[in-house]
Amino acid sequence: MNASPSHQPHPAEWTEMQSLLPSAERDLPAGRHQFHKEQMMAQIHEDLRTSSRTSPVAPAKRPNPFLRRTILLPAAAFTLAGAVAGGLALTGGGTHGGRTALATGPALTTRIGVADAKGASQLLERISLAAADTSAPTPHKGQYIYIASKVADSYIKADGDKREAVSNELHSRQVWNSLDGKDGWLIEAGETSDKGTTLKSDTPFSGAYNALAGLPTDPEALLQQIYRASDAHRDPEVPRDQAAFVAIGDLLTESYPPAEVGAALYKAAAKIPGVVSVDDAVDATGRHGVAIARQNDTDGERTEWIFDKKTLRFLGERIVVVKATAGNPLKVGTVTHTSAITERAVVDAAKQVPGQVS
Repeated sequence: MNASPSHQPHPAEWTEMQSLLPSAERDLPAGRHQFHKEQMMAQIHEDLRTSSRTSPVAPAKRPNPFLRRTILLPAAAFTLAGAVAGGLALTGGGTHGGRTALATGPALTTRIGVADAKGASQLLERISLAAADTSAPTPHKGQYIYIASKVADSYIKADGDKREAVSNELHSRQVWNSLDGKDGWLIEAGETSDKGTTLKSDTPFSGAYNALAGLPTDPEALLQQIYRASDAHRDPEVPRDQAAFVAIGDLLTESYPPAEVGAALYKAAAKIPGVVSVDDAVDATGRHGVAIARQNDTDGERTEWIFDKKTLRFLGERIVVVKATAGNPLKVGTVTHTSAITERAVVDAAKQVPGQVS
């Protein structure tokens, strides 16, 4: 198994998206700027499932504010949340909604790795072969997929007329999801209490194992489904190929796809124009690796999937500002999101950690 890891809204969309979310979700900290877009990505993933030859029709996904960032809205979207709520929940110390607020510090920065357009295809072929390894255990009915990670984000924080680039501190995240996606649990510093919160719902989580198992394994067919689904829901300002690349990343992170599906997703990514390899990238815990990446010229940010240089095991993901643009106030070299997968396993119950007897 070689797949898996969390990451603010556009002025025009903020009010509208607020109206779509329960009040408890609207109150989440700005550093988790993926929550307002989850319904959109859920519909894309739902379209992928229902259009698959082998997947039955399933109900629309539950709104889940705790899933990772997707880039289907313009870059300006990620600036506003800091102005709206950044000063509320991410100032460090104190509590909010029963959870301890995360401390903030300077914006995260990094050295930008060298991109190679010619090297992406060969590297993705090698990654797909590693992903096709079937030695990972196959989950069975009643079990859960467990993912542990470290995550952090940079964003623009506003305090009156003052605006500055800050980051929330690197923190732990643990998520459990049932195979059918209808049950789960989340424990995350700054987002939940120490005991966590339920993800239980009658409507399945779109990245659940059963849903991924229903996707086609032919890379071209899979890519065309991804394009059709993302075309139906992406913001017009987001380039078509970028939306498809991000959609694939979302299907590979905080998930446990069957080996043949994971391999097909990497091969599909190789067919997207503009995908490059990067000679060096660092995950949230400081592990260096090679990366598969694509730059969004609209906002100047590059999404990087990071892999171990030797084993090609998925290490994590980061999003880096690599080009200055008028709509993105963050400086070149700013890491807007970083994550590192520290453990991935099949367990027998929610809240059970690997090695613990249920």
